[in-house]
Amino acid sequence: MSPPLTAAAQKQVDRRRMRRAVVASGLGVALLWLCFGLQQTFDWTFLTVTPQSPEGLLGLLTAPLLHGSFKHILANSGALFLLGTLSGIVYPKATLRALPLLWLGSGLGAWLLGEPDSHHLGASGIGHGLMFLVFVLGLLRRDRASIAAGMIAFFLYGSMLLTIFPREVGVSWESHLGGALAGILAAFLFRRSDPLPARKKYSWEIEEELERQQAQAGFDTFETRAPDDVPVIWHRDGGTETTGNVLPFKRTGD
Repeated sequence: MSPPLTAAAQKQVDRRRMRRAVVASGLGVALLWLCFGLQQTFDWTFLTVTPQSPEGLLGLLTAPLLHGSFKHILANSGALFLLGTLSGIVYPKATLRALPLLWLGSGLGAWLLGEPDSHHLGASGIGHGLMFLVFVLGLLRRDRASIAAGMIAFFLYGSMLLTIFPREVGVSWESHLGGALAGILAAFLFRRSDPLPARKKYSWEIEEELERQQAQAGFDTFETRAPDDVPVIWHRDGGTETTGNVLPFKRTGD
């Protein structure tokens, strides 16, 4: 194992990780706005997820990049930026590996469960996947950073637990459910992708460890160690000595 970083070095690592997470989330949101601008120039219906239709499978790759209105993309942009930054800071490797699963999972949920001839689009399924990913990872890993990230995600977007069920007309709860299930699956698959942070020991743990070391040192000072091998110091001389003579005994009646 590599030695723990100093406080100053750890701060630099944390800053770089935060910077990368913010930049990656910002670029992802910028891509959504670029695609939204391009949507105004052509008919993009064929790029949506059309449930139970072979042609609609193309939307598994393209639908998260499309949005139906300014309000729609604005809501998704905030959720993706905050949740993407949070998951990228705490779980950079797990988030990167989970994204393809969240992307396809949200589309598959809409394709399998949606009504025929309907059209599903938007990145809200990925947002649900990120929330469930961060929340479930906090339950599985249970270190300080994971628990804090899970609580923050739940505090900001805990209502996503309800929007995976049909509540509002025109909202693709199917893609929300698909993304949420993909996030839970990804949490179990990639929970060990990022190493656990070094746990700070409490004062009583340090005292108990010192006591054990002192007790072991005192034992080694006044007690000899048990030998690993006991040498044989006497051997029977080889010879023709007879052993095991049988003495005859007469019966009582003889």
